[in-house]
Amino acid sequence: MSEQLSDRYNPTDVESRTYEWWEKNGYFKAQDQSTKPPFSIILPPPNVTGFLHMGHALDHTIQDMMIRWKRMNGYNTMWLPGTDHAGIATQSVVERELKKDGVTRHDLGREKFVEKVWDWKHQYGNRIYGQMRRLGDSCDWDRAVFTLDEGVSKAVRKVFVSLHKKGLIYRGQRLVNWSGPLETAISDLEVEHKQIKGSLYHVKYPLEDGSGFLIVATTRPETMLGDSAVCVHPEDERYKHLIGQNVLLPLTNRKIKIIADTYVDKEFGSGVVKITPAHDFNDYKIGKTHNLEFINILTKKAEINENGGAYAGLKVQEARKRILEDLKAQDLLEKEEPHVHSVGHCSRSGAVVEPFLSEQWFVKMEALAVPAKRVAENGTIRFEPESWTKVYLHWLNNIEDWCISRQLWWGHRIPVWYCEDCNHQTVAEADVTACEKCGSTKLHQDDDVLDTWFSSALWPFSTMGWPNESETLKTFYPTSYLVTGHDIIFFWVARMIMMGLEFQRDVPFRTVYIHGLVRDSQGRKMSKSLGNSIDPVEMIEKHGADALRFTFAAHLYSGKDFKFSEQRLEGYRNFMNKVWNAARFALSNLSDFKAPAEGVKALPNKAHISVFDQWIISKLEEVTKTVEEAMEQDRFSDASTALYQFIWNQFCDWYIEFTKPILNGNNAEEKAATQLVIAQVLNRIMRLLHPFAPFISEEIYQKLPIKGAACIVDQYPNTRNDKEFLSLGSAQAALEIDIVKEVITAIRNIRGENRISPAVKLNVRLGVTNDQTQKILGNNRTALMTMGRLENMEIGPEGDMMKCAVAPVVVKDASVKVIIPLEGLVDFDEEVKRINKSIEKLTRDIGMLSGKLSNEKFVANADEEVVAADRVLLAQSKVQLDSLRDALTRFQ
Repeated sequence: MSEQLSDRYNPTDVESRTYEWWEKNGYFKAQDQSTKPPFSIILPPPNVTGFLHMGHALDHTIQDMMIRWKRMNGYNTMWLPGTDHAGIATQSVVERELKKDGVTRHDLGREKFVEKVWDWKHQYGNRIYGQMRRLGDSCDWDRAVFTLDEGVSKAVRKVFVSLHKKGLIYRGQRLVNWSGPLETAISDLEVEHKQIKGSLYHVKYPLEDGSGFLIVATTRPETMLGDSAVCVHPEDERYKHLIGQNVLLPLTNRKIKIIADTYVDKEFGSGVVKITPAHDFNDYKIGKTHNLEFINILTKKAEINENGGAYAGLKVQEARKRILEDLKAQDLLEKEEPHVHSVGHCSRSGAVVEPFLSEQWFVKMEALAVPAKRVAENGTIRFEPESWTKVYLHWLNNIEDWCISRQLWWGHRIPVWYCEDCNHQTVAEADVTACEKCGSTKLHQDDDVLDTWFSSALWPFSTMGWPNESETLKTFYPTSYLVTGHDIIFFWVARMIMMGLEFQRDVPFRTVYIHGLVRDSQGRKMSKSLGNSIDPVEMIEKHGADALRFTFAAHLYSGKDFKFSEQRLEGYRNFMNKVWNAARFALSNLSDFKAPAEGVKALPNKAHISVFDQWIISKLEEVTKTVEEAMEQDRFSDASTALYQFIWNQFCDWYIEFTKPILNGNNAEEKAATQLVIAQVLNRIMRLLHPFAPFISEEIYQKLPIKGAACIVDQYPNTRNDKEFLSLGSAQAALEIDIVKEVITAIRNIRGENRISPAVKLNVRLGVTNDQTQKILGNNRTALMTMGRLENMEIGPEGDMMKCAVAPVVVKDASVKVIIPLEGLVDFDEEVKRINKSIEKLTRDIGMLSGKLSNEKFVANADEEVVAADRVLLAQSKVQLDSLRDALTRFQ
C-alpha cells in the first residue's frame, strides 16, 4: 500500500523539512575509519562576508551532485565546508560600520578593532551556510572550518616558518598592486580591469645638448616625476646616435639617460618610451636589467610624496591636472589625443590601483613550481576540460614571486618578531617573548598579515588537522575532486598543488573540474552596475532548489560559460511538477498494491508482464547506462538530459498512458505485474534523479511502496547491481512500442497541423509492406485506436493518397506511412493557402540560415551552440519544406 502525495508540489514545504530530516539523521556525515572507499571534496571557501551568488550556486550544485552520486554508490563521502576570513573584504565591512559612528580602526587600536571584527563574524559569519542549506548542499557540517580557526592558524605558522627556514620566504622591496584608500598591497584577483576613455599625452623631453626633443607618449603623465630613463629600440636608426646621451626630465630638469632595449616597439607611437621602474610592472623589469634608479613618488595613501617636488601632497588626479597645465605653459605638451585603455581598479574600494614599490614579504615560486608542473604533465592531476592544463603550465613556466603580506589588521599576523636592541628577526611558530639572538624582551611583531590566499593554499590539509597526523588526513587526503572557476586556477589551484606537494608529498586532489562563469541570458557578465545580477535564493524561493539545480546540470558543458535565464528555470520547474503529478497518478493506481517482502529485489511474473512493461524496463536500462557513463566522465549535461527525456517523454507521457487500460482492466494477474513494474521503475527513477533534484526525489521516495530508509543513502542504480530486474526488458518489445509510439505521435501531429478537434475520431490507413511491422501494428491495435482517438484503422497497402495527410514513420528498419483522409475535415482551399504561406516563409528562413552558415566569419566567431542549433534548424526546415510541397500536390 502506497502513501498519497499532495495535490500539487510545493518546494517551500518540502525543502526545509527534508533538509532538516537529512541533517538530523546524520546522512551527510563521513567516517574517519570505514571499509568503504573514500571520496572527498573540500569546498572552495566562500568569503565569510558573502552571500550565495549564482557562481556559488553553480559551483555547489556540481559538488553536491558528485557527493550524492558517490554516496549512493557506496563511498565514504566527505564534503568539508568552510569559510574564508577574507582579509580586505571583512575589514572593509567593519570599517564602514565604524565610520557610521565617526570612528576609525586607528581610534580603537589593533586589539579592540580585531575584537570588533570577531563580533561581526560571530553575528553574520554563518549566513552563507544557511543559504547553502537552501540549495541542498549535503556537507558534513560538523567538520566546518574557518581560516582563522586555531588549527588552521597553527598550520599557517608552521608553513611560514618552514618555508622561511628553506629560504623560500623573504622580505624585500618589489613592485606590487597598491590600493591607496585601503593602504595595502592587493592581489591580482582584487584588480578589476576596466576600459576607460582617457587620453594619450605626447610630451617633449628636451635633449641635454639643446639640439631638440624626444617625444614620449603616456597615459599617466604624473608618473614622469619618477622617470629614471627614456628607452628606444637598439636598432632604431632614428635614435641610434642618441643612445647613452641624456634628456632633461620636463618640469624638473633632472638628467635621465637614453637607453636601448628590444622591449620597445619601434612601430608604436614615436618609438620612445619613458621608464618609471617604481610605478610600472614592465618598467620595473627594465629598471632591474639596466640597473636604473627606482624613484617612488607616492605615499601609502597614493598621494604624491616629497620626490614629486612642487606637486607633493596632491592626489594623483590633481597632480595630473597640474602637470598638464604646467607642460602646456612651458610648451612641452605636443598634443593630446583620445585613447581608450585598460585601467586596474581595486574591487574593494573602486579606486585606481597604483603599481607601488614597497617592502613586502614574498614566496620564491620557481622551485615550488617544478613538481607542480610535473604532476600535471604526467597525469597525476587531471584537468577537466583538459585544455586548462596548458593554461596552468604556461603560468607556472612564467611564474613570479608571490607577495604574501598585506597591510591589514584582520588575518594571520606574520610570525616574525623584531628585536629593538639588536635588530634580529625571530621567525617562530609560537609567540616569542625574548630575542633568540640576544635575549632582549624588547620585541615587536611584524604589523602585516598574510594574504588570504596563503591560508587558502593549505586548505586541503589544514582543514583535516595537519600538522597532526589525523585519521581524517589518512583517510581523505588527497581529496578526490576539486570544483572551481577558471579565474582562480593561479591564485588558488596552483598554490594548493605546490603546498600539497611540499608539505604532504602528494597532490591535494586528483581531478580539477573547471566550470565557466554564470552569465545573463545575453551572455553578459553579471554585475551590480549592469543591474543583471540574479539572487539564487530568490530563484529558490520562487521556483524551488531542484529546478535551479537541474537548470545548471542540464546546461553544464565543461569549461563553457553558462547563460542563465529565468525562462529556462521555469521549464525545469515545470519538469518537477511533471515528475510530481506522474508519481501522484502512479501511486493512486497502487493504492491496493501490496509491497512484496523482497522489496527492490522483487520481480514480476514474466508470463504476466505486458509488452509496455518490457518496453519501459528496456528504456530504463538504456538511461541507467547513459547516466552512469556520463557521470563517470563528468558529462553532467548528458546525464541530466537523458534522465529528463526518459522521465518526461517515456515514463510520464507514454508508459502511464499505455498502462491505464491494464490498471483499469479485469485481468488481475496482468494488473499485479504492471503495478509491481510501476513501483519498481518509480523507485529507480527517484534514485537516478536524486543527485540532480534531491528534494523532490526524497519526498516522492518516502511515499513509495518499495523503498529503503532514505533515497539519499540508497544504492544508485547501475546495470551491474540491477541485472535481474533489467533482464525483464526486451529489445524486441522496445522496438515494437517505439513503432507504436511514433505512429501515435504522427496521428496526433496530423490532427494538430490540420486543426482537427480532439473530439473527432479519425480514420487511418497505415501503409506497410513488411510483414513483421504489420504484425506489430496489429498486435497493438487497441493502444493505437485508443491513444490515436481513431474510428477505424486499416493496416496494409498505401492506396490512394489524394486529399490525405501523410506522415512517414521510420524506426530502425521498420517503415510506416500514416495516411489520414481529410475529406470533410478541412477546407482544402484554405489549407492550400496556408501551405503556400508556410512554404514562402520556410524558403525565406532556409535562405537566411544557409547564408549565415556559409559565412565563414559567422561560423568562426559565433557561439558553438548557436551554430549547431542553426544547422539542426536548417536540416529540419528542409525536411519540413519537402513535406509541405508533397502535401500541396495531394491537396490540389
